[in-house]
Amino acid sequence: MRTYTIDDIMALKPCDRYDRAAVAKLYGRRKELGLIEILSLGEVPVVDRLWVFLAVSDDRTRRLFAADCAERVLPIYEKVYPCDDRPRKCIDTARRYANGEATQDELHAARSAAGSAAWAAAGSAAWAAAGAAAGSAAGAAAWAAAGDAARAAAWEWQIGRAKYYVEEEEEK
Repeated sequence: MRTYTIDDIMALKPCDRYDRAAVAKLYGRRKELGLIEILSLGEVPVVDRLWVFLAVSDDRTRRLFAADCAERVLPIYEKVYPCDDRPRKCIDTARRYANGEATQDELHAARSAAGSAAWAAAGSAAWAAAGAAAGSAAGAAAWAAAGDAARAAAWEWQIGRAKYYVEEEEEK
């Protein structure tokens, strides 16, 4: 199992709030931490733990992780656009590319098609957001609370998925 010292983390050039003293405080008396331990540091914001995971992961792992994250929200898109399979095909192509089963040209074509789908959906979402803005303050507050809960659940899912990839790599 690969472990990371304070020097290793500092070499990744974290943001200013993680100077050497702040990182040393997180390590406590430990000289090194495994990636699972870093991902489990509850006092560190999820986005920062995921930053470490992505900074130390190889290209294949990052691509597969991104595909997993995209696939997790795909049902939201497909509920609104059930006949548009461009995002699903892009996710599939990204996975195949990560595993050496698709070419870079295939990946670019799939990304372009999914981008077109995203722009079309964004236009629709902008109109929906404008309509929602005209709604009541109470409704907006309820949506905001629901959004906060959904974001928290999504962050926790991402940490769990990152741990899955670390454990998979450690088994090899």
